[in-house]
Amino acid sequence: MSFQQGLSGLNSSAKNLDSIGNNVANASTVGFKQSQTQFADAYAASLSGSGSLQTGSGSRVAAVAQQFTQGTISTTNNPLDVAISGAGFFRMADPTGAIFYSRNGQFHEDKNGFIVNSLGHNVTGYEATLGVVAQVQPPVPLQISAIDKSNPPKLTSTANVGVNLISTATAIDNAVTPFNPLTSTTYNNSTALAVYDSAGASHVASLYFQRIPLTAITPTTATGAVAAGATSVTLAPSAAGLTIGNTINIATAGVAGATHAATITNIAGNVVTFSPATSTLTAAGPAVTSNAGSLNWNVFLTVDGAIVPPAAAPAAPAAANSMTMLTFGNSGSLITPAAGVLSGTPAWAGAAPITFDLTQCTQYAGTFNVNGLTQNGYAAGTLSGYSTGADGTILGRYTNGQTQALGQILLNNFSNPQGLQPVGNNEWVDTVAAGNLGPLTPGTSGRGVLQSSAVEDSNVDLTAELVSMIVAQRMYQANAQTIKAQDQILQTIVNLK
Repeated sequence: MSFQQGLSGLNSSAKNLDSIGNNVANASTVGFKQSQTQFADAYAASLSGSGSLQTGSGSRVAAVAQQFTQGTISTTNNPLDVAISGAGFFRMADPTGAIFYSRNGQFHEDKNGFIVNSLGHNVTGYEATLGVVAQVQPPVPLQISAIDKSNPPKLTSTANVGVNLISTATAIDNAVTPFNPLTSTTYNNSTALAVYDSAGASHVASLYFQRIPLTAITPTTATGAVAAGATSVTLAPSAAGLTIGNTINIATAGVAGATHAATITNIAGNVVTFSPATSTLTAAGPAVTSNAGSLNWNVFLTVDGAIVPPAAAPAAPAAANSMTMLTFGNSGSLITPAAGVLSGTPAWAGAAPITFDLTQCTQYAGTFNVNGLTQNGYAAGTLSGYSTGADGTILGRYTNGQTQALGQILLNNFSNPQGLQPVGNNEWVDTVAAGNLGPLTPGTSGRGVLQSSAVEDSNVDLTAELVSMIVAQRMYQANAQTIKAQDQILQTIVNLK
């Protein structure tokens, strides 16, 4: 019996060494899962049984079980390399349609644009059309088609503009100083952004903001006129809206009856003090205008330097050629237009109206700031790179700055991964014992997530395997000693006379 026990021990130890050797050989194999030899004791079958006197028949290999623990994730320079962090397997299809499963995410693009592994097996998942992923089962081989290689241009149809207009800015009377985009003194501030036509050609759209002055104020004095040499004037109905530093213009009070321009030095009620003094006596109640700003602003639009006319003249006191008039409250927030929208049609051939959303514009003290400036058009682009999201979505990056979904990798999960049958080349095939749970989006239903430009290393602990190899070697030697001892006993019996 000892021969059989020792022989079974040798066989078990040899099988253990085979598993350890295979683990060590694949310590650098991407996606490899180490195997563990599991043993069971053996007893001779007996109908009557032998109770406590029964001696075992040795050992046997119960199973060589793969350990599906997580391997270390290492980064790579290949954007199509993908690592699984968590449970799940890539679902691969060979040219005949046979399905395999793998943890090795070393992928590349073949000559036809299919995403494949080193065996030419296709990664399967959801297809995308014009950037929209269609979640239709069953999964199909993922392909980066010729259409995906380019990104068509998009016509600008909307733009969002958020600026802060200075609450202390001086006003510009458009009737006196008509707007001219080439003359900076005819507007307060401007900003520009690129817009695109239907062919993807870039154009420059510029918005100009011109503060509308207060309406004319009729002053009165005790004598009903402004005397020559006067440095103050009483305004009716009030001096509201004026501030020190504003310019006022008094009709016929200047030299030879011209308009007199002066700067406000003080305001007390509705009495305004100014400098320099007037030159000519006026008639009663001369008109007074000011560069003091109202809460209204003209907005002008140019595209490639050409003024874009409004579809209809805005309401007074806006300039007739402005696109719209912005009106702010005393708190600086936009009141009208409530929608904050202006629309203009550029002069290029086949142009469609562009809608500018100005709801984020404000009128606060401080400086002119551009807080937001976006539009929805872009030029044509070509595919320049890839990346894979945690949910398996493959994003294409284009030279025009756009991104677009090219497909979505799915992960297949199993209730018992050890039931999978290894077939080599870092792949497994399904069996009844595996409990196939089907392919779903990464990160859902217990499936792991994906990491782009990375691979999962082998989960073999080389140090532990080398120690296990020493133990297995000692076990092999010990079982050999059992056979040797039994041989010596038999030799002694044979030598008896």
